[in-house]
Amino acid sequence: MREEVNCPKNREKKKGMVAFDLDHTLLDHKKGAITPSSLEAIERLKENGYLVVLASGRNMYDRYSYDYLKEIAPHALVQMNGTKVLLDPLEKQEVLMHSVMSKDLLERLIRFGKEHHIALGTAIEDRDYFTEEEQVVQYDLNFVQESDRNFAPVEELLQEEVSALCYCGGVEGAEAIRKNFPELNVFPFSRDTGADLLEKGYSKAMGLEKIAEVYKIPREKTLAFGDSFNDEEMLLWANVGVAVGNAIPYIKEKADIVAKPIWEDGIYLTLKDLGLI
Repeated sequence: MREEVNCPKNREKKKGMVAFDLDHTLLDHKKGAITPSSLEAIERLKENGYLVVLASGRNMYDRYSYDYLKEIAPHALVQMNGTKVLLDPLEKQEVLMHSVMSKDLLERLIRFGKEHHIALGTAIEDRDYFTEEEQVVQYDLNFVQESDRNFAPVEELLQEEVSALCYCGGVEGAEAIRKNFPELNVFPFSRDTGADLLEKGYSKAMGLEKIAEVYKIPREKTLAFGDSFNDEEMLLWANVGVAVGNAIPYIKEKADIVAKPIWEDGIYLTLKDLGLI
């Protein structure tokens, strides 16, 4: 189910739009923090009259992500790979578009996860709804060395508005989901540690296009940074698509520019070279 909201069109005029993925693009997972030079670049973009958009596969309002949203303070948000698009996400939270996964599809995914021992689910606010909870805990320990999940029965997801799910595991599980659910986009994480699961027809690019329409920003005034499979359409849609230097090889091939890695201030230096900051 897709809902679109007509938002007021009299927006403050912007010079252009710059969109950023979060994980491995702004967020350095080695340090568990957004790189300081990227935050400085974002502030300078705002000062210089550019619209800053955060475009993530995450639900930025869950307890693992909201602090990053506050730190970046974007003008607009494309979250869960384009299934929900918001303007002024920290204050007014104006919903521009919102897609909700059908209950039938959600129920089939939960059943599939249980039957095949595949960990999938999502976090909503302070609760974690997943099949195979032990696998999720081990996943956390492997990649962030800690786990403080607050699990609730995964069946309770059927009472929630769910736009996308997360799969935690290796390539084989992602392929099994893709094979059995052809109606889904299965976007592998950049390090093959899981995948985003959402209905086909949505993308970060679609979200950026709708935001640009509201702000009357022409496509030739758009720029996007990313690192992984779910960033491909966004980088191709933007007038200039930038792959950070630590991006997967596939995305580097699709990009117009390959920046230095984020821990070498790749975002800041690229924006400076382009004359935006």
